[in-house]
Amino acid sequence: MSALWALHIENGPFPIVVYCLSAAAFVALATKRPSRRWLPVQFAGAAIGLGVGYLLAWLISDVWNTFGVSLTPMTRLWLGLGVAGIGFALAGIWRSRAWRLSLAVTSVFLFALMGGVGINADVAEFPTLGAALGVGHVSPLALPKASQEPTPTAQPTATLAETWHAPADLPPVGKVGTVTIPATASHFAARAAIVYLPPAALVKNAPKLPVLEMLSGQPGAPSSLLTSGALAAILDAYAHDHQGLAPIVVIPDQLGAPQLNPMCLDSPLGNAATYLTVDVPDWITTHLHVLQDRKYWAIGGFSEGGTCSIQLGAKYRGLYGSIFDVSGQLAPVRGTVAATIASAFGGSVAAYQAATPIALLAAGAPYADTLGIFAVGQNDTRYGAAAATVSQAASVAGMTVHFIRSPGTAHDWHTVQYAIHQALPTLYSRWGLS
Repeated sequence: MSALWALHIENGPFPIVVYCLSAAAFVALATKRPSRRWLPVQFAGAAIGLGVGYLLAWLISDVWNTFGVSLTPMTRLWLGLGVAGIGFALAGIWRSRAWRLSLAVTSVFLFALMGGVGINADVAEFPTLGAALGVGHVSPLALPKASQEPTPTAQPTATLAETWHAPADLPPVGKVGTVTIPATASHFAARAAIVYLPPAALVKNAPKLPVLEMLSGQPGAPSSLLTSGALAAILDAYAHDHQGLAPIVVIPDQLGAPQLNPMCLDSPLGNAATYLTVDVPDWITTHLHVLQDRKYWAIGGFSEGGTCSIQLGAKYRGLYGSIFDVSGQLAPVRGTVAATIASAFGGSVAAYQAATPIALLAAGAPYADTLGIFAVGQNDTRYGAAAATVSQAASVAGMTVHFIRSPGTAHDWHTVQYAIHQALPTLYSRWGLS
């Protein structure tokens, strides 16, 4: 059964089979009909379905703003084609024989699946069948024993890449698992966090390593960065080329539940900021073998998580030396701006404006020895301008800024994967891992 859940549905043979079966169903419906007078009726059904599909895309994306992003033309096309196929099948059911009725019902399922597969290929949300169905989970992580050696007060004079020699028993890949990070100071109701330990962290006398605190988007979960973002796989590949060296990654839950969004603030919605900047770092330094100087700590995230990364990185600059903002927003938001101000800021417009990344950057400037990496999809019409504006503000505030534009992608996980690949060489150089 595990092999079934591991079936790749984003690319490979599966989408091709679905597309071919859908095309075959269309041809069968168009040709196997007792009377040709039904063909115009079926094409009329397809035209109506196409219109309904595009109407749904417009409502979801541009009117209701259901997912907080603008759907790409490709996603709109796949939604339209899927509903058009359903319309084509349903229009030919009237007075049909039993076999044709069965064909039409099967075709409805195929056309819906075709649309879903096409959309998933565009946004890269579910790489496998198990991910799409929510089957499978990340197992609890058995942590290495915490080191008792004192933490040096001065920065090391040589880099890890210069001093580290991988032992013969270095594991080929890192280890991923869930951990519980107590909300001692914040009392924030967080779900389990996920930790990635690179190969170098799994051997005897492991070196102290940098820390990357990563945040998924909303709706989402810490595991999204593994399944959709392929974060562990990308880091394993880099570690393979660098003697097993990679950052220790901690992916805490900043939401509490997929439908919630406390916006990484301390507010009536929950003390998410204290959880992420006090409870999580305290747990990391207590349980993991990490370098503690801010130069070796980074915070990053995607979408809502990207907004969190620049909010927290700008406000708590003594904790994070690097910020990795992928497709973040211009300001934290929970529904409309008015609803955001009412729910999290007690109705104070001034308090809301002071919590925006641009205001935080202006208040905290200058940012000495701080790296800001900003990434956005080339076709991300909604967040592209925000990324440019916030990255410019970070540069004005004194950060060393790198801007990444993912070619041909939008507000999706293709952008995240590309951004991680492009950001790692810069982070590796800063951390002395290469």
